[in-house]
Amino acid sequence: MSIGPAWYLSLAAVLFSLGAIGVLIRRNVLVMFMCIELMLNAANLTFVTFSRMLGDIGGQSLVFFVLVVAAAEVVVGLGVVVAIFRRRANTTADDLHGMKG
Repeated sequence: MSIGPAWYLSLAAVLFSLGAIGVLIRRNVLVMFMCIELMLNAANLTFVTFSRMLGDIGGQSLVFFVLVVAAAEVVVGLGVVVAIFRRRANTTADDLHGMKG
C-alpha cells in the first residue's frame, strides 16, 4: 500500500498554511524566519510530488535552487537579527525600522 500524491499535496498545503499563519501572527523575527523556511519546504514538497507524478526531473532540480535561496535568506536574515540582538535584549519585527539609514 503506497501513499498517493494527494496526501503529499495536502501535507504541503497544511505546512504552507501553518507557515503563513506564523508569519502573519508572530512578531518575533526568529519565529518568522522559521515560518518562512516552513513555507519554502512546503513548496519543495509540492515540486517533488509533481515531479514524481509527471516523471520529470525538472521539479526535483528546481528544489535545489529553492534550497540555495533559502540558505541565502537565512544567512542575510540571521545577520540582521544578530546585529539587532547586539543592540537590544529582545527583538520584534517592529524593531527593524531602526535599520533605516
